[in-house]
This record gives sequence, structure tokens and C-alpha cells, in this order.
Amino acid sequence: MGNEYIEDKVTIEDVANALGISKSTVSRAISGKGRIGKETRERVLSYIKEHNYKPNPIAKGLSESKTYNICWVAPGDSSMTALPFFQRCMAGVVDAASAENYDILMGVVYDDNISHLKRIVSNHKVDGVILGRTLINDESIPYLIESKVPFVAIGSTDYKDVVQIDNDHFKACNELTSILIMKGIKRFALIGGDSNHVVNRTRREGFLHALKEQKIDITDDDIFMNCLSDEDVERATDTALRNGAECLMCMDDGICSATIAKLKRDEISIPEDIKIASFYNSELLSNNQPTITALQYDPKELGINACKTLFDILNGIEVEQKVMLSYEVQLKSSTQ
Repeated sequence: MGNEYIEDKVTIEDVANALGISKSTVSRAISGKGRIGKETRERVLSYIKEHNYKPNPIAKGLSESKTYNICWVAPGDSSMTALPFFQRCMAGVVDAASAENYDILMGVVYDDNISHLKRIVSNHKVDGVILGRTLINDESIPYLIESKVPFVAIGSTDYKDVVQIDNDHFKACNELTSILIMKGIKRFALIGGDSNHVVNRTRREGFLHALKEQKIDITDDDIFMNCLSDEDVERATDTALRNGAECLMCMDDGICSATIAKLKRDEISIPEDIKIASFYNSELLSNNQPTITALQYDPKELGINACKTLFDILNGIEVEQKVMLSYEVQLKSSTQ
């Protein structure tokens, strides 16, 4: 073996043999459960501290009927522009889970295929689940409810008794639109994404509510949902310009980026010829000139809050059914 060093791993059996007690006594001393004398418990704790004993996580999990895993569920059909959002959410989940000595098992779902999630849950691989996205017609949520596995949804949902962590998209989109109306804009067009995503429905409702409050007319011809490709966005942009839009409201950063690229190719100046704003900001828009008016959220904060809430549920602590996190309206050059 040469000069290689192999660290000895101390087991419960080693501790028991060294102290002349049973393995069950060692287990009770470590867990703090069951009848055991104070002196014996102190002897055990002193010994394991001295010898750097660490419980086997699998054995510990079996003894406590826990896996010490939680499942982070991300959409497998998300666009490349949406990936940074889910990555930052997951970073928050990982931070909060690590603080509780938990590991993350990643699950992938599609709009019409949740087989991976089902396999993870049915094989009892996790203690709880965090959904990274909610849909209007959502297969994941009713499945998790039926399975009785603890879970938290990042996003909002119409399903009853689901714990939800979300940003207040309705209020944010309503506020941004109202500000632009007060700046004198009267003709809007909305370029939106998948209408089955709850967040897109909510953003649309917030936008329309602001128009209604300010008595600004808009027709279905000025609203373009389900723009799932750059080509869809380009067609919507062309139609909105022909209809006389003064400001293009983009539902997210990906749609906004594609719209900006289209306007630049056609040599249409922002904000001189057309104004533009986004209902979600990200690094995708950060280097644009002119700078883009947008709503700022913190995806990592969503992940941290969702994970902490899940641990509260696992520990039997009562939680709020819906928590709304903050946002920031950033007014930039694109709407001047």
C-alpha cells in the first residue's frame, strides 16, 4: 500500500465495544431517545467527539424513517432563456437544504409527462418535494396531493390546500403598467408566452387590470399569447407595430430579448419609434442599450423560502398557505 493513508471509520459497534455497552445503548445516547443514564450518555458523547464519529446517513435515515433527501422538480421543456431562473431557484433550495444536512434529488417533468417525478415519489426516495413551476392544467400537483407527500410550489395555483411561495406578479405588472400610463402611453400591445403557465396568466391579468383602472382600451388583436419561438415573437411584433402600438409589454426576458433583436434588425429605434418593457428582468437584458424598463425579482430568494417552508412542514410546524415575496420596478431608458 506504500505510504497511502486510510482514515478509519468509527462505527456504532466500535463505540459499543470500546465502552463495554450495547449498540442500542449507543444509539439511544446519540439520538437522545429512550431510557439511558446521564453518565452513560455523557461517556458515549465524549467518546464519539474524541474519535470524530459521524452517523451513517443511510442508517440514520432508516432509524428515523427519513431519506434526508428532498426533490427539486424543474421543467424539462423550459427554454434556454428560462434556465437561469430555475438554476437560481435551485441554488436557493440547495443552500437551505444543506443547512439542514439534506441533499437534493433533481426531478424533471414536462407539461404532459411527470413519470420521473412519479418514480422518485413512489420509490420513497425523498421526504418532500419542491415544484419549480405551476401550470393551469398541472399533472404534478394532483399527483402529489394524492400521494400525500409533503410539497411546496414555487408559483401560484388554483388547486386547493397547496402551500405556495410566489412573487406578487399581479401587483407588479399592474404597478408597472400604471406608471407607464401616467407617463402618457395610451396604446399598448402584450407579447406573452405559454398560456398554460400560471405566471403568464397572472401577469396578463395584472396588465389588463391597470388598463381597465385607467380606462385604456385594448382589444384581443393587441394581445399575443403563446409566442413560444422567435418567429412567433417577430410576427407579434410586426402586427403590434401595424396596429399602432406605442409600447410593447413583453411577458418575460426571453420574449423581450427576441423583440429587441427584431426591432434592431428592422432599424426601429427604442424608445424613439417604439417603447418596450419586460415583466421579468435578468442578465439577458442587462447589457442592452438602451437600458430596459423591467420588473426585478430574486429567484434565489424563492428557492430559499420554499425550502425553509418545506422543512417547517416536515417538522410539523404550521405554515402560511401562500407567501408573496417582493419585487422592484426598474424604470429605464426604453420607456423614456
